[in-house]
Amino acid sequence: EVQLQASGGGLVQAGGSLTLSCAVSGFASGFTLDDYAIAWFRQAPGKERKGISMISTEDGSTYLEDSVKGRFTISGDNAKNAVYLQMNSLKPDDTAIYYCAAGGKQPRGWSDFTSWGRGTQVTVSS
Repeated sequence: EVQLQASGGGLVQAGGSLTLSCAVSGFASGFTLDDYAIAWFRQAPGKERKGISMISTEDGSTYLEDSVKGRFTISGDNAKNAVYLQMNSLKPDDTAIYYCAAGGKQPRGWSDFTSWGRGTQVTVSS
């Protein structure tokens, strides 16, 4: 099973930016990053974990939830086995633990992401 590690979180003022990184490793023999879709989830204090963005590293297609569309950008670098989440115009409501997760090439929904890494805390102050 692949291993994922999210990093890049921190404390930022409202309106600021952060870039999260997700390092992916532990591929089975013959598999590479473009055999997976990678998603970013977040869990705010007292709330359920929620998917916010996903990328197909095979063809680069992306999806962003409405709450982050226009502010966040997801991208991947297959050569570095990494996926990134560029977060701009951050709001206090973006405060959460952010996780990256891996699923099959063509996920049908958030529940298809079954391999998880440890999260990284993002705190946005007002």
